[in-house]
Amino acid sequence: MTFPKVHLQKGRDEAVRRFHPWVFSGAVAKRDDGIDDGDVVEVFDSRGTYLGTGHFHDGSIQVRLFSFAAHTNSQPIDPGVPFWAQKLERIRAVRRSVVPAQTNCYRLVHGEGDGCSGLIIDMYDGVAVFQAHSIGMHRHRQAICEALEQVFGTELVAIYDKSAETLPDQYAAGVQNGYRFGRAQTPRPVRENGHTFLVDWITGQKTGFFLDQRDNRQLLARYVADKRVLNAFCYSGGFSVYALAAGATLVHSVDVSQKAIDLTNQNIAANPGFAGEHEAIADDVMHYLKAHDHQYDVVVLDPPAYAKSLSARHRAVQGYKRLNVEGLKRVAAGGILFTFSCSQVVDRELFYNTVVAAAIEAGRQVRVLHHLSQPADHPVSLFHPEGGYLKGLVLWVE
Repeated sequence: MTFPKVHLQKGRDEAVRRFHPWVFSGAVAKRDDGIDDGDVVEVFDSRGTYLGTGHFHDGSIQVRLFSFAAHTNSQPIDPGVPFWAQKLERIRAVRRSVVPAQTNCYRLVHGEGDGCSGLIIDMYDGVAVFQAHSIGMHRHRQAICEALEQVFGTELVAIYDKSAETLPDQYAAGVQNGYRFGRAQTPRPVRENGHTFLVDWITGQKTGFFLDQRDNRQLLARYVADKRVLNAFCYSGGFSVYALAAGATLVHSVDVSQKAIDLTNQNIAANPGFAGEHEAIADDVMHYLKAHDHQYDVVVLDPPAYAKSLSARHRAVQGYKRLNVEGLKRVAAGGILFTFSCSQVVDRELFYNTVVAAAIEAGRQVRVLHHLSQPADHPVSLFHPEGGYLKGLVLWVE
């Protein structure tokens, strides 16, 4: 099977040869006529040498590669069910090594980090939540779902397509979320490091649960015994459950969304036997931090992405600074601050410098205990550092 061809300008093939999965429009010399968004295309250098296969989109990122010539003996591929099944089997083998015990919810496919640019698949106790971020991946949904059935067999309970929120607007207008295989009742209880969480992939944020904070929640447990904890931007209460399970005497969970507060209370109730006190508060986090003079031994600041484009980066940085200034004021002397950013356009160095500026303004002496990132089921390709979106710091505050 042959596909339309995209030819790169002379000297613009180096990134692709280093396995970077994005071909930018400025690198393209010419392309075949009649290519539509989402079409599979084959990419060639200026001498006509095949480099890889990917999905086309007429934008700044013109091709998202999901196969490279070096991986296929320089032979173009046919991205049918066998291709996706082989890719998913390799990815699943890695997950078997990195997903911890007493955990049945994890990220199976993490976009570029797994050679599947534009695709996320999260697993919730046998339910696969499929989320395409590119038209090409969504157009391949049937083949990918059939491949999932082959790879998981009877372990697969259902496949739910939740792509309507993540696809380009014009294309998404004709897309509806729904089951593509089987069905499962929500909310579905899942286990993470032995803790129970109720997940609703139909109405919840993202695919239903913030799986990327699993390791950081586990780390929090080392610092909270007999401590007072504030979990700001709590969403479904992940950090709160871990803190109470580890012996925190008091946990306040704050989120502006009443739905998030309800989810938090449900997850606390799903883990009976906590000795500590818990209160969930529906309030804007900045308002809460400024309106109360409570002092906490451990504060968690895990806000949503403040910037999703370079144009919004400056405003986001100012937002992170203001948040961390107020958060530092709420940390008791000798306490701990867990602070995060999931904005991809705010890189690790910029976030670090922003927190430094916040500490200076707050007048607090601060030491770095840990640099945090996303867990191993959210891998980052060495050749695509942009995939390392989650960054965090654990700070000792005098």
